[in-house]
Amino acid sequence: MSSPRMNRRDFSKAGVGGMAGLATLSALSAGRVWGANERIRLGFIGVGNRGSQVLDAFLKHQDMEVVMLCDVFEPYLDRAQQKLPAKADTTIDFRQVLDRKDIDAVVICTPDHWHAVQTIWACRAGKDVYVEKPLSITVVEGRKMVQAAQQYHRIVQVGTHRRSSKTYAQVAELIGSGKIGKVTVSRAYRLSNMFPNGIGKAAPSDPPAGLHWDLWLGPRPEHPFQATIAPYKFRWWHLYSSQMANWGVHYLDAIRWLTGELAPASVCTMGGRFAVDDDRDIPDTAEAVFQFASGRLAIFGQYEACGNPVLLQGELELRGTLGTAYIGSRGLSVVPERGGQFQEASPRMEPIQIAMQEGEKDVMTTAHARNFLDCVKSRETPHADVEIGHRSTTCSLIANISLAVGARLEWDAEQERFTNHQEANALLDYEHRKPWTLD
Repeated sequence: MSSPRMNRRDFSKAGVGGMAGLATLSALSAGRVWGANERIRLGFIGVGNRGSQVLDAFLKHQDMEVVMLCDVFEPYLDRAQQKLPAKADTTIDFRQVLDRKDIDAVVICTPDHWHAVQTIWACRAGKDVYVEKPLSITVVEGRKMVQAAQQYHRIVQVGTHRRSSKTYAQVAELIGSGKIGKVTVSRAYRLSNMFPNGIGKAAPSDPPAGLHWDLWLGPRPEHPFQATIAPYKFRWWHLYSSQMANWGVHYLDAIRWLTGELAPASVCTMGGRFAVDDDRDIPDTAEAVFQFASGRLAIFGQYEACGNPVLLQGELELRGTLGTAYIGSRGLSVVPERGGQFQEASPRMEPIQIAMQEGEKDVMTTAHARNFLDCVKSRETPHADVEIGHRSTTCSLIANISLAVGARLEWDAEQERFTNHQEANALLDYEHRKPWTLD
């Protein structure tokens, strides 16, 4: 039987008392021994655009069952319910999911500004967590999510699903072995020509039926509803997301993995709103250049006023001294380098082709979900552990800060602070609207 959906009045009365005492559950559940045929009981928090896709991926696995659905937009609950083999309970309040003692893990696919609160509270409640990327909306949030996973002994998988790709794993091994020489520059781009109208313009209005707007805003400040913010267009508002993080995290995570880098030592971002006339408050054109302690450069460009390809092929380019690697939906292609000025002009290596297995691109999220479920049972570290997700998300977040303050920023990856700009350090976190705190 479905749980009654809470209205705004009910929600405002709901306290956080249900969270008390749940921390003791985490140590107990972490030591649980799973039977071969036992099903992992899941609660889904956020079943909108990406949440619906992730739900499809989890439903392909027989050793789990979805017992509760949560979303602040009620039509999404109705749509998700139709996908399930058995009816699940529903709620608009994620705390009801965390209060359920019979739920082993949660899948969080809410807007970015909700990820930290929900993940930390879930860890405290003894739940393992699959959380979509980007992990957080501030660097401080991300570090506190890592700390919560460690403190409560939780498995936390971040939705950078390329980490579960067999082809990407092969590429990482190939590049790590030095086959394409020393990689000096890596590049990737978000390309979409949104000129002239972009996400459009909308005046403040009443939210659509079934959307609990104040709950959607959560830890962010009060703001009137606009159709150009929710349900999906929040990606173009810096308070809730950014395209530097939405797309950049995928590619910057892959670059870190393939080159073995931990974190940038500096970042410089330039850009602005140059061509697209809409309600967004993030750039339509921006480019971030990261430099690692090794000297390597990584470039991520967000081009939303022009969509023609930038790379020779694929979605990711790694330029080595012997060859240039292109990785995309078809797999890996390495184009041999030739000697340039004052050098022997012959090819420096043979071409390499690694085809992505048929259908692999379409099932990466399914494989990522499989890895999470396996790790819930085994307690092994997942492919995209929370520390990995935090480091990759941090790249995008500090790129946004560089653009905001208009400066090249030097980054101390150990202290997670800027060493040359105090104003930039003030942007590493924000004051969360009560009761949605990280403590």
